Amino acid sequence: MDLDPDLAALAPLGGFFALRTGRTPDEPPPALAQTYENRPSEVYGNIVTFRVEKVASVLRAPEPRVAASIAQQGLVARLWSVMLGCAERYGRVPDLDPGLLHWDPGAAAPDDLWLSEVRPLPADPGTVADVVLHGHVVPLAAALRTHYRIAPGLLWGNAASALAGAARVLGASARTRALTAALLAHPLLAGTGTLTGTAFRRRSCCLYYRVPGGGLCGDCCFARPPCSSARDTSG
Repeated sequence: MDLDPDLAALAPLGGFFALRTGRTPDEPPPALAQTYENRPSEVYGNIVTFRVEKVASVLRAPEPRVAASIAQQGLVARLWSVMLGCAERYGRVPDLDPGLLHWDPGAAAPDDLWLSEVRPLPADPGTVADVVLHGHVVPLAAALRTHYRIAPGLLWGNAASALAGAARVLGASARTRALTAALLAHPLLAGTGTLTGTAFRRRSCCLYYRVPGGGLCGDCCFARPPCSSARDTSG
């Protein structure tokens, strides 16, 4: 089945999967290409730092890199969810070109995305990896590291964790399992953790335990939150 212009099959899957499509409003949120290039917005100023500061304020994050990590993982989770959801429901995926995909950095979670044109692509692992990893995760990491001291291994661990999480929410169909396993074997994600069935254990920590009341994520490398003097495992 080819993609429909509204990607209507995604809406029943939940907020992380749903994607607004069609012509953008008269004053659309910035395209992600603008975010990755660190080009300022008239509304938000620097889009990356605006989003991180918003996340930090909402979560009362104790330091900027904690908020940067959580902001990155939230956006990447949305991207994986859209791609896996479309692969499962349509057998095709949309082209999430950063010039077509608009993002409102001021919105609450899950991140608000708007795709201005639905262009179908094959749902094979190579295509999906090229769209998400090379099209978004790599430039997003570079944009974040321009402003924040955050380890590359942590960000790649976040990307892998977000992928495995999206797959768990979607369900354990053979198509989703095969696509997820192939993506986690991609050179950019290989070694970030271990996938056993639908359970993923990462080898890094997203730092969420540093948020007041945060605790550990279900796939964290730690068995218990480190003491404040412990060195973070970030890659």
